[in-house]
Amino acid sequence: MLIDFKRPTSHIKYLSSLSSVKWIQLALSHPIDILIDHAHCERKAAGVAIQLMFRYPSEPGLAEVLSPIAREELEHFEKILYLLRDLGYSLKALKPPPYGGELAKCIRKDEPNRMLDSFLIAGLIEARSHERLSLLALNSEHKSLKLLYESLLESEARHFGIYWKLAQNKFSKEETYQRLEELSKVETKILSQTFSLPRVHS
Repeated sequence: MLIDFKRPTSHIKYLSSLSSVKWIQLALSHPIDILIDHAHCERKAAGVAIQLMFRYPSEPGLAEVLSPIAREELEHFEKILYLLRDLGYSLKALKPPPYGGELAKCIRKDEPNRMLDSFLIAGLIEARSHERLSLLALNSEHKSLKLLYESLLESEARHFGIYWKLAQNKFSKEETYQRLEELSKVETKILSQTFSLPRVHS
């Protein structure tokens, strides 16, 4: 039976596709696995921000915007840990989807292309997270999970905006848009690959 899921009235326009009904069904059918995976996503996102600060320590203004992102991602991580505990669960290792690793392969090795790709891929991941958390917030029947996802939407969109602005401040508008369009198509292709386990980016 085809279920008519609610979808957000707006989304970050730079994604080249919307999440499939199949993903929504899988995610809603495995809420705890999705929650645990989301905790790992927040932890990894903090690591990305910190890694970029270490990689480009002399880049003007970079640490000032990435340090707050890293701190906020870890706050979200802790928030999910507390909710898991309240629900009677704890963090555990999960088999990761190919999403992050495949996107990382797209990062060019030469500078400054490496910097541009790093900013844009970090932003794309935030954009996809925003879209999927929106779907979970709209369709979850679990009040605590619905409230959690609703509380995180603004920051996911804002983090995309920060990475997008970092790219635009360093590179030309034409170059930035062109590369983002290329990476967005790759991101959609990765999500189309078969990965049957419930994950935020499966």
